[in-house]
Amino acid sequence: MTASLNRHFGSRAGIHRKDTRETNPGQALNRFRTYAARSDRNDWIFRGRQFTSNIYVTITLIALIAISIPVTATNFDYKGNIKYRSLLTSYPADSLFQDYIDDPAWDNNANLRLNLSARKNAWALQADYELVTIHGDSVSFAQQNPGLGFTPRLVPDDDHRLMDLTHIISQDANSVTAHHLDRLHLDYSTDQSFFRIGRQAISWGNGLIYNPMDFFNPFDPAAVDKEYKTGDDMLYAQYLFDSSNDLQAVWVGHRDDNGDVSSTVSSSAVKYHLFVEDYEFDLLVAEHFDSPTLGLGGVANVGGSIWRSDIVVTDTDSDTYLSALINFSYSWVALDKNVSAAVELYRNGFGIDDGDYSPTALANNPQLVQRLQRGELYTVGKHYLAATATIELSPLWLFTPNIFANLDDHSVMLQLLSQHDVQQDLQLLLALNLPFGSDGSEFGGIDSGVPGRPLSVDASAFMQLGWYF
Repeated sequence: MTASLNRHFGSRAGIHRKDTRETNPGQALNRFRTYAARSDRNDWIFRGRQFTSNIYVTITLIALIAISIPVTATNFDYKGNIKYRSLLTSYPADSLFQDYIDDPAWDNNANLRLNLSARKNAWALQADYELVTIHGDSVSFAQQNPGLGFTPRLVPDDDHRLMDLTHIISQDANSVTAHHLDRLHLDYSTDQSFFRIGRQAISWGNGLIYNPMDFFNPFDPAAVDKEYKTGDDMLYAQYLFDSSNDLQAVWVGHRDDNGDVSSTVSSSAVKYHLFVEDYEFDLLVAEHFDSPTLGLGGVANVGGSIWRSDIVVTDTDSDTYLSALINFSYSWVALDKNVSAAVELYRNGFGIDDGDYSPTALANNPQLVQRLQRGELYTVGKHYLAATATIELSPLWLFTPNIFANLDDHSVMLQLLSQHDVQQDLQLLLALNLPFGSDGSEFGGIDSGVPGRPLSVDASAFMQLGWYF
């Protein structure tokens, strides 16, 4: 869940349990489960509701629609990709994960995505299908420790969405294969208006690395592959004024633990985007999981650089939280290479500012834990400084170093990312994550509850080969 652990588990798959050593890690993990139990339950794919037949009904309906619309559609298209990724992760000798994980841990994933679109006049249909198989240490770890608060979702989870469009095809001790519909929406558009209903993705806010205004399935700031956000079931509308200002409205439906749709677990928001001379502004009013939320954002061009900022205020039953960011980006040419860089300062209003991320401290901060569990946040601290630069080594090869620094506990993660278009339809992604920090810090390894045994992760290497068709 946290930035440090989720970056290493999120794209992997399983963990062979090793013999317990001088401590009892089971007790430590149980301590970590206590804080999750005090917040809203966040079931995941291995113990979700068994509405597996729904996806077959839905696929049948989509097939019928897909057959009927293209017959009269003026524009019908399909495309897709196949991706294979591998992740190798090492762990410090004193890490509690050593009792549960082969060191180094190795995971291999494969993903097939098929995107279907059809358009006829003002109407359009989009249906994106994904087949995912995950094999390795993360799967077995997640199955052995389903209540561990920092165990991320390995495959999409529809337990709390309106539509259950995910089905596990097979699973065993260290692998899982599942398929789902990641996009399924119907669109209607005119010259000045746009409407969309169904499973879709939306991104709001001006953050380049962190983004407090984007609370609908945001990306992990250190995610390597950010091609597709996870879809949500929602109603979306946009109106474009003659002035080029626009008004957007969205309702995102979720189900509670009883399967009921209610405002306490759903979201509604309105955002007005306006231009004032050379400046852009965003005004946001939302009700997110029964918490009133206000946001203000802006973009300005200053001296050839682009400055962006967001301020988001969330009012909960327990307190009022202020999150904010400011960043600037600039591009130039150095040694005949195009370079684009950005620096961002981020304040996580729900974060902990004293560097104490122990199970007790997390249990005393349920607002933070709930957002970590829902995948809205990936950081446990309050203040962060991040920097990124993209260097065009050649027209087909981009090198991007990223730095994520927790200013509260002085821990840092360095990420080195390479993106190479090997051929026209073949892309190779390589990444190396190097965390630095003392025991107990976010990137050094947060406190597990067992003295001298932090939940720490060492260097990890990522490789992904994607073929597009």
